[in-house]
Amino acid sequence: MLAALFGALAIGLSLGLLGSGGSILTVPVLHYLLQQPEQVAIGGSLLVVGLIAAAACVPYAMARQVDWRNVLWFGLPGMLGAWLGASLARWVPGTVQLALFAFVMLAAAWRMLRSAPVAAGDHRPHLVAIIAGGAAVGALSGVVGVGGGFLIVPALVLLAGVPMSSAVGTSLAVIALNSFTGFGKYQQVLADKGLALDWYVLLLIAAIGVVGSFAGNRLGRRLPQATLRRLFGLFLVVMGVFVAADAVPRLLH
Repeated sequence: MLAALFGALAIGLSLGLLGSGGSILTVPVLHYLLQQPEQVAIGGSLLVVGLIAAAACVPYAMARQVDWRNVLWFGLPGMLGAWLGASLARWVPGTVQLALFAFVMLAAAWRMLRSAPVAAGDHRPHLVAIIAGGAAVGALSGVVGVGGGFLIVPALVLLAGVPMSSAVGTSLAVIALNSFTGFGKYQQVLADKGLALDWYVLLLIAAIGVVGSFAGNRLGRRLPQATLRRLFGLFLVVMGVFVAADAVPRLLH
């Protein structure tokens, strides 16, 4: 349990620092450290990440670093996508979800480890692209149990023209919307399979994660973002390979 509590701090630190990575850490914490079944861990991660992201968004909102217009245009389609994705999850076996989750982690690692940082686009924002991107990220949230911050941040910068100074806070608001919507729908998926959540554990993990997110917000003002991105990317590689090594052999049998 102690390792899981440290994992909860890491979840909050990641969200507070980078506006991403929460679910990528939460699912392994719930599944591997707390021994929760795959789909229970995925459903629970949506609640945990939603709570932490909502709390982590507050300091950014107070500093006027949340672009509420793009929360609307990106977040509302994302909520619809998350609802549909969670509906599809009932037909996706837990092992397949974990394998897809490993792929998502490795894709996130690739983005984090790219030498060139994400920069604001020099073109005018395309509303259709913003809406489509929001829906796609939301669908991924519902199916795999990720908030999608590692996709939301670059999408906001490149599709919506949001400066990096506001992209993290805006991402946290969108993650909260997607996660809560996916979690609401996932309740039915778990009920249909006779699975139940451990509410005490989830709320404890979320509470510790909120503390970590505030610490991450403070650290983010002092530490070089490029260094943090690389360290997080390397961590994702390790976690992605670990989850893939567990899930892929089971898929092949």
